Amino acid sequence: MALPDQLQAINQTAEALDSCERRRLFYLCEILDTDTSVTCMKDMLKSKVTCHDRGQLFLTELMLQLKRFDILRKVYNTDRDEAEKALLHRKVLPRFRVLMANINEDMTNEDLSSVKFLLSSTLPREKMEKAQSFLDVIIELEKLDIVSPERVDFVEECFRNISRIDLAKKVTAYKMSVVTSEGHSSLQQSHRGPYPFPTANGSHSLQQTSQAQPLHIATENIPVPVDTEQNLQSQLDWYTLNTKPRGVCVIVDCVGIDGDMLEQTFKALHFNVVLHKWLGVDETLSVLRGIYRQRETLEGDGFVCCIISRGKANHFLGTDSYGAGLHLDSVRRLFTADACPMLVGKPKLFFIQRYNVPEFPPRARMEHRDEDLETDGCVGLSRCDRIPTDADVFWSHCWTDERQLEQGHHRSIYLKALTDALHKGQRRKRHLVDVHTDVNGAIFEHNKRNPGENYNIDLRHTLRKDLYLQ
Repeated sequence: MALPDQLQAINQTAEALDSCERRRLFYLCEILDTDTSVTCMKDMLKSKVTCHDRGQLFLTELMLQLKRFDILRKVYNTDRDEAEKALLHRKVLPRFRVLMANINEDMTNEDLSSVKFLLSSTLPREKMEKAQSFLDVIIELEKLDIVSPERVDFVEECFRNISRIDLAKKVTAYKMSVVTSEGHSSLQQSHRGPYPFPTANGSHSLQQTSQAQPLHIATENIPVPVDTEQNLQSQLDWYTLNTKPRGVCVIVDCVGIDGDMLEQTFKALHFNVVLHKWLGVDETLSVLRGIYRQRETLEGDGFVCCIISRGKANHFLGTDSYGAGLHLDSVRRLFTADACPMLVGKPKLFFIQRYNVPEFPPRARMEHRDEDLETDGCVGLSRCDRIPTDADVFWSHCWTDERQLEQGHHRSIYLKALTDALHKGQRRKRHLVDVHTDVNGAIFEHNKRNPGENYNIDLRHTLRKDLYLQ
């Protein structure tokens, strides 16, 4: 096509495109911030074509990317198959921009909202409010030099954290192709920082303040030593829960009231739930040992343990009416890093509802001791040397008087508040500590209204990152 014909085709093309298509076309042409009017589009395309040695291919590929096959036919006298054949080995547009533009088309409004929420502490609020598409977000990230053709780790991890693994894999494939075609120097450049990946709400855990770290992600196809892999993962600001199911949730209900409610809640949160009712201490210990010995049940990204039982102080009795019971710390130690290597670096959540009974009768048998708890050790996992034994634990322990169980249709105020807060958290992304704040508030209001039926709650955690169960 001669230049005059190309200029006429440009006029027809610009007039046939809507504002969204023009916005995408400007991005593909590496122009980030400009007036997207028809006049500006004509001027920009004319400038590009006159200085481009493959102007016809350039315009053809733009129409292919916009999926405007009608314009290909009417204006450029070709069809989709012929255009794709012509461009098979002669792509003109920048691969990075084509990738981002295609991802933009694959994202739903819900995905866009999730991305904007994740980046609320990275990009100015007014920019986020104006962003109508993923391309608008990417443009702002490019302006800040957080994302570029050589630096895609940030956006790759962003997709993983909104559970769009398919999009993350597209970015990984692009990154690997860059490494293959340009050598390892390009990949190293993409890791140079210093831009930290944000926490989803900008907050930190109650017992630990994390420092912002540069984002370093290993690609899926490059082998990384285990200790290096753990160091890279530790720099992310929240735990990823991407497996299906997310992990196992074991519920031991020795009272027979709220176990079913917990089961439904954690199933809705995509955990593989195992519910046991009316167990004694020995039976409970056997069940818990069975969980950590069945390695395939612990292959998920997290672990949850819920116990509902009568007890005293930090011991629970199960359905037993004698003995000192089992110390709750013994339960926790079954799933620490040295005892259960499969859970190293993964969040371990414990929710305990204890109903206080009067002083124990004289011991008919010895209390379970720590040395009675068999463990698998940490053979062959150097990561245990790098992560403290008690790291990644969320411990929520509530207790009230056993007399509460004598009331008709009793439900634990604590467990009801917990399940309500977790369901609420499903609808709106919330850190688990913030979810627990709702539980605290519900218990406070109950105690204020019912001074003779107080619930007490103890929350402790050693989480190293933010945790979201949505």
